Amino acid sequence: MTDTPHILVCNDDGIDAEGLHALAASMKKLGRVTVVAPSEPHSGMGHAMTLGVPLRIGTYRKNNRFFGHTVSGTPVDCIKVALSHILDDKPDLIVSGINYGSNTATNTLYSGTVGAALEGRIQHIPSLAFSLTTYENADFTYAAKFARKLARKVLREGLPSDTILSVNIPNIAERDIQGVVVTRQGRSRWAEDTIERDDMHGNPYYWLSGTLQLMDSSLEEDEYAIRQNYVAVTPIAVDMTNHEALGTLRKWKLNK
Repeated sequence: MTDTPHILVCNDDGIDAEGLHALAASMKKLGRVTVVAPSEPHSGMGHAMTLGVPLRIGTYRKNNRFFGHTVSGTPVDCIKVALSHILDDKPDLIVSGINYGSNTATNTLYSGTVGAALEGRIQHIPSLAFSLTTYENADFTYAAKFARKLARKVLREGLPSDTILSVNIPNIAERDIQGVVVTRQGRSRWAEDTIERDDMHGNPYYWLSGTLQLMDSSLEEDEYAIRQNYVAVTPIAVDMTNHEALGTLRKWKLNK
């Protein structure tokens, strides 16, 4: 790492999102910042990338000053395009967020915020994903402060190989935060509620929605921890192999 670290900031809520602007402002207190974000919201994209459709790179201005670059694609597209066509040098750190809504338990699989960070780690760059656990009345003050604290630590210490940190922060005042816990991805899952309606021509269409059901009961699990007003820091691996299952499957003797 250089004396002045270069930090790439991305998100999945789009270039206009308040959480992105709060995160970029916080990171500027640590070093040089480049913002590359989707031109439109791309929540729930996971690790999706755009194939067969051209991507467009644009610029975004805030208060008549250049703020960052836009990409007409997913969060993963943003990381790929940033590293291949926008940046002159590889950044020292990638931070993604601050997302509206938690990315815990099974939600982690769907998250474009986490997807961007995982893509950064695939490219051998330490990466962090930050999420605020609300969809309304968001206050990013403490989340941005904690993001800066953790980013500073990672810039100094690094991260384990093939690992990102997914951080979920309660939407409460700093004085009400109970602490910070290192957690595992919980088992809580969505109870789906697909709403069917008819358009003006009588053809059906569908809205996907649902409620996250708590299936965890320990501060070692991310969704439970945030509901107890703790910041949850969860290490997420690029390698999705279930290593405990390898021995069992090898006993199956799946030879042709």
